[in-house]
Amino acid sequence: MFQDITVQELLELQSKRELALIDVRSPGEYQDFTIPGSLNIPLFTNEERSEIGTIYKQVSIQSAKDRGLEIVSAKLPAFIKQFEAIEPRKAVFCWRGGMRSRTSATLLSLMGIRVYRLSGGIRAYRQWVVSALESFEFKPKVIVIGGNTGTGKTAILHKLAELGHPVLDIEKLAGHRGSIFGQIGLKPYNQKTFESMLVHELLQLGDQPYIVMEAESRRIGKVVMPEFLVQAKENGQLIMLEMPMEERIRHIMADYLPHDRKEECLAAFEHIRRRIHTPIAATIERHMLMNQFEEAVALLLEYYYDPRYEHAEERYPTEPIRISAENIDDAVEQIERHIKASQS
Repeated sequence: MFQDITVQELLELQSKRELALIDVRSPGEYQDFTIPGSLNIPLFTNEERSEIGTIYKQVSIQSAKDRGLEIVSAKLPAFIKQFEAIEPRKAVFCWRGGMRSRTSATLLSLMGIRVYRLSGGIRAYRQWVVSALESFEFKPKVIVIGGNTGTGKTAILHKLAELGHPVLDIEKLAGHRGSIFGQIGLKPYNQKTFESMLVHELLQLGDQPYIVMEAESRRIGKVVMPEFLVQAKENGQLIMLEMPMEERIRHIMADYLPHDRKEECLAAFEHIRRRIHTPIAATIERHMLMNQFEEAVALLLEYYYDPRYEHAEERYPTEPIRISAENIDDAVEQIERHIKASQS
């Protein structure tokens, strides 16, 4: 038979890379929220789950069970083969650790495939995430990378991480770059998914003496940072970057690929055009329609984004460290020197 395990036991096994997590809920539920690193082998499709739910409500519980059994019986061979292809140690979960995970674990056990089942399902896991964030003691000093749009802050974080520095990439966890154009080419995550990935990232960073992160606002796309992280960031040491306009435009063009995503760019621009002086807004739109995106970006930086960052450093209690860099590699080199000096 299968063995029930708690959220803590599951996370311990997962951290040792000894366990494959399988979410047996429908693809729609999986896409909305799951445990990071999980695979989706659904017992029912979205349509089948909806059909069974309707029968459950409008006919009877037994009729819903009968229909569920009929659906599962037809797909059982393929279902088993998917599990056989996964490494030996496996754990299944559904919403509350109920019928779907119990059925999956029982069927797999009868076929000689040993699995664990998460007690309480993803609902218990979500409760653990909320509790962990509410009680989290954030100890590292935060080194905050700031600077106007296009200075390559995210690319700098990635290079610092490659060099071994502890980095917290909030934009990656949010699936959003933070600006009105920030979702272009990305898939923004919801709050539950963001918080799940964040708590795992924080636990992996452990007791580092410092963490480097970007000067994000409290809200990034669809998600909101927890208050303890906002406070840690605002009490951190701000490093303000300056970079030539040409370099900034080049970074934005490389990140957003506006020639390939023209309609998305135009749709995003509509959200801010009223905040820009009308003749300038009209010129920006004309450049975008004519595929002159470098010119459009230059005007957006000058008349919209740069003025919005003028007072950003006022939120920080200490005088910012100012860095003037020619490019990303130059910025990384200078930031590294400041980090090493601050840790010596």
